[in-house]
Amino acid sequence: MALWSTSRRGYTISALTLAAALGLSACGGGSGSGDTTATASPGGATAASEAKLVTPGKLTTCTNIPYEPFQFKDASGKIVGFDVDVVDLVAKKLGVEQQIVDIDFAVIKSGAAMATNKCDVAAAGMTITDERKQNITFSDPYFDATQALLAKKGTGATSLEDIKAKNLKLGAQASTTGLDYVKKQGFNPTEYADSAKELLALQAGQADVIVQDLPVVLTWLKKPEIAEKFEMIASLDTGEQYGIGLKKNADPVLLKTINETLTAAKSDGTYEQIFVKWFGKKPGELS
Repeated sequence: MALWSTSRRGYTISALTLAAALGLSACGGGSGSGDTTATASPGGATAASEAKLVTPGKLTTCTNIPYEPFQFKDASGKIVGFDVDVVDLVAKKLGVEQQIVDIDFAVIKSGAAMATNKCDVAAAGMTITDERKQNITFSDPYFDATQALLAKKGTGATSLEDIKAKNLKLGAQASTTGLDYVKKQGFNPTEYADSAKELLALQAGQADVIVQDLPVVLTWLKKPEIAEKFEMIASLDTGEQYGIGLKKNADPVLLKTINETLTAAKSDGTYEQIFVKWFGKKPGELS
């Protein structure tokens, strides 16, 4: 796994269709609630006066919750996570506060959320794909993507081939690249709206195995009630990378600031500190 280290999210939804559906209000469909939360305090401004932001003084980020450890609500209800901390670095560079909007992932990955000015950027564990590039401008990659298979204990399966041979029920999160990947392998998995519903389906026996991003699976397995009954049976190196999303033909100042911030964080050790904070390991050591 490379330094910027995982994946998700894929069926095609027209940005224009969704934009029309969004109108002038944030989307509350699917698992996104439309909640708005401010996270970061302003730091030293370097480009805020030049960057074009949806709301002056705020860097508005669209995300989809829950997707622990990338973005989720802690016990106090505050939105926290790896992606949140990474975008906070950009907000600090701009000298503004990050404001987070929880919205359906399909609206994010289609580009509609940014095209209709619901947010300046999207940080939602979103894999860079050629299809998404048609409607989204991506930052430099900031996380390498690896999928994993989580199963109830005792299946005896250790691969997708075993799942097929044993006729096990496979589940996947809707709109994800994990879903796309297993479909290309000949599977027709049951789709769930978000990661929480996907895990619940596994726990309820509606699925024998689910495919999900490796860090998400590892975070689940830190919980005793999950580790007692379930196990990771395989990892799938799909060669994906996450990027921070902006609208097509994005503001060049904002895009440059994001990429410069990512590069600086990699160079000065800040990225590694954030990585260890949320994953307990250094980049390249997740397995």
